[in-house]
Amino acid sequence: MKKLYLLLFIFFTVLSFSQEGFQFTTNKKKIKVPFQLINNLIIIPVQVNGVNLNFLLDTGVENTILFSLDDADSLQFNHIEKIKIRGLGSGTTIDALHSKKNKISLNDFEDNNHEIYIVLDQEINFSSQLGIPVHGIIGYEFFKNHFIEINYSRKRLNIYKNNQDFSINKLKQYDEISISLELQKPYIETFTSLNDKEVKTKLLVDSGGSDAMWLFENKKNIQSPQIYFNDFLGHGFSGSIYGKRSRIEKLQIGKQEILYPTISFPDSLSIQNANMVEGRNGSIGGEILKRFDVLFDYQNKKMYLKKNSNFDEAFNYNMSGIEIQHNGLQWIKEELELKTKFVNSEMSVIDQQEKSVKYNFLLKPIYEVTNVREDSPGAIAGIRKGDIIGKINGNWAFKYKLKDITELLQSEEGRIITMEVERKGVILKLKFQLKKIL
Repeated sequence: MKKLYLLLFIFFTVLSFSQEGFQFTTNKKKIKVPFQLINNLIIIPVQVNGVNLNFLLDTGVENTILFSLDDADSLQFNHIEKIKIRGLGSGTTIDALHSKKNKISLNDFEDNNHEIYIVLDQEINFSSQLGIPVHGIIGYEFFKNHFIEINYSRKRLNIYKNNQDFSINKLKQYDEISISLELQKPYIETFTSLNDKEVKTKLLVDSGGSDAMWLFENKKNIQSPQIYFNDFLGHGFSGSIYGKRSRIEKLQIGKQEILYPTISFPDSLSIQNANMVEGRNGSIGGEILKRFDVLFDYQNKKMYLKKNSNFDEAFNYNMSGIEIQHNGLQWIKEELELKTKFVNSEMSVIDQQEKSVKYNFLLKPIYEVTNVREDSPGAIAGIRKGDIIGKINGNWAFKYKLKDITELLQSEEGRIITMEVERKGVILKLKFQLKKIL
C-alpha cells in the first residue's frame, strides 16, 4: 500500500521569510543526519524549542508546518497570530497559527529565528499514515543556504557548510540538472513519453510526495493513457485526493532515462486550491528520487543525480486495492514461559523442572482499512472500509510495521494474501490475490 500523504502546493495567506536561516554551530565542514525512509518519504529528527520531534523533509513546501500537537503538548511558542491555510484536496481553508522566533536544530545545524505554521485541526495526522510519530514538515528553509546531499541508499543527509566542501572529483560522477526556484520550490524541465509522443514537462521536485510522478491533464498535450484505473491518491490539508493511476513508457531527466514509471493524474477538484506556478505540469516524488543519490544546491540553482542501488527496482503500486492506516493502540497480553531447574543439597542439578508463566502487557498498533478501491482484489474478497485487521497471512497484524504491510501489498503479482478482520464485533476470514492492472 502506498499511502500518499501528499504535501504539495500548500498555500498560505501569510508569506514569511527567515532573516538568517540555518547556520552551523560547529567547525566541521559537514554535518551528518540519519533519517528514516518510510513509503519513500524522508523522516528526520528535529528539535523545536527544546522538544524532540520527527519532521518530514519536503522540497515541495516553502514554510515549516507543525501538527499533531497532542504528541508535542510541552511545546511553547511566541509571537502568535491566527491565519488560514489551504492545500490539496476538495475541502476549504483550515485554521492555523503563525509563530515567529522559534529555535529549530538538527545536531549542529540551527536556526534561532524560525517561523512555524501550526495546524490546529487534529484530524490532520500524518502519523497514522506512516506508522510512526510525525509532527511536522520542513522545506525551503532547510535547503536554501547550504549544499545538501540526500543519500537514499544509506538513509543519511549530509549538510555541507560551503559548496566547495563537496569533492569536485566526486561531483563529476553526478548528472547536473538546472532548477528554477519558484515560490521557493525547485522545478526542473523533463521529457515525458506519453501516448506515443514526447512531451516537454515542467515538474516540481517533491521529496514530500511518495508516488513516482504526477501529471495534470489538459486539453493540449497531457492526457492519461487509455489504460488506467481510478483510485484514492491520498490526503491533502484540504481533504481527500482522487484521480487516475497509470503507467508511461519513459521519463527523461537530464541524461537519465527512467523506464515504465507509474504515474498519477489527480482530478481537477483535488488541485483546485493549488497555488500553481506558470507552466507547471506536475511533479516527481520519492518513488523516483529514491533511485538516486541527490544533491541540492539552491544558491546556484542546481540539482545533481547519481544512480544508486535502488535504480533498477520495478515500479509497483498497491495491487490489493485497500488502504490501511494506524488507528490507535491496544493492550496485548504476551505470555512468557519460565522454566526452573531444582538443585539438591550437593549442588547437582536435578532433571525435574517446574514451569511457570509470566504475562507482559504491551501496547501494539491497531490497523484499520480506510479505503477500498472498487472492483479491486480486496473489494471482491469482501474487505470493507472500517474493517479492523486482526491477522495477515496467519500472523497477528500488530507484529507488522505499517511500512511492511505497504510493501507486502505491492510486492508480487499473484501472491495470496489472507486476512482476518473484525467488523462490528464479527471476525471474518478473507482471502485475495494481488493482481496488476497496468
